[in-house]
This record gives sequence, structure tokens and C-alpha cells, in this order.
Amino acid sequence: MVKMYAVEGNHMGRRERARKSSAERTRMRRRRKQNKSSIICIALVVLTLTGVMSVQIVSVYCENQSYQTQVEELQTQRDFEKQRGKELKEYEKYVNTNEYIEQIAKTKLGLVYSNEIIFKEKEAEED
Repeated sequence: MVKMYAVEGNHMGRRERARKSSAERTRMRRRRKQNKSSIICIALVVLTLTGVMSVQIVSVYCENQSYQTQVEELQTQRDFEKQRGKELKEYEKYVNTNEYIEQIAKTKLGLVYSNEIIFKEKEAEED
């Protein structure tokens, strides 16, 4: 009888080990499924963030191009205004000269110096 118990005990040990290894395999399958699910979720989150960031990068790039164009236009306008300012300063210097004052007095006011002789064209007579 001792042998019988030993055989049964030995046989019971195999069943016990088979159950334990089966339970272990089941746990491992569950873990793999959970790991796959976690990896898929993480991949989706990363892809979503990559997509959002790509859209943002493109919109910022377009906005930057717009600003670059605006900067170039403003620089051109600034250069034009600087040149115009120089011309106005030159004109201001000319306006303060006696030559300009004499020119305006003669053309607009019809004034002349006392020692000047004025020649006027005769108007052609109409028939």
C-alpha cells in the first residue's frame, strides 16, 4: 500500500504541476494581451500627438512665411521713407535759400528788382 500511495502521490504531483503550469500559461497569455493592448494604446497616443504637432508645425511655418513677407515689405517701405526724408531735408534747405524766395516772388507774385527789365510777348491778334 505504501507504493500505491506513493504512485498516487506522484501522480497527484503531476496533476498539481500540470494545473499550476496551465494556470501560469493562462496568466502569461493575459499579461501578453494586456501588454499588447498597452502598446497599442501608447502607439495611438504617440501617433495622435505626432499628427497634432505636424499640423501645428505646418501652421507655424505658414505664419512665419507670412511674417517674413511682411517684414520685407516694411523694410522696403522704411527705406523708401528714409529716402523721402532725405529729399525733404534737401528741399527744406533749398526753400530757405534766397534763390527759392526770389523764384517764388517772381513767378507767383510777379515781383521784380528795380533794375530788372521785363520783356513780355505780344499776344497774337486774332483775325
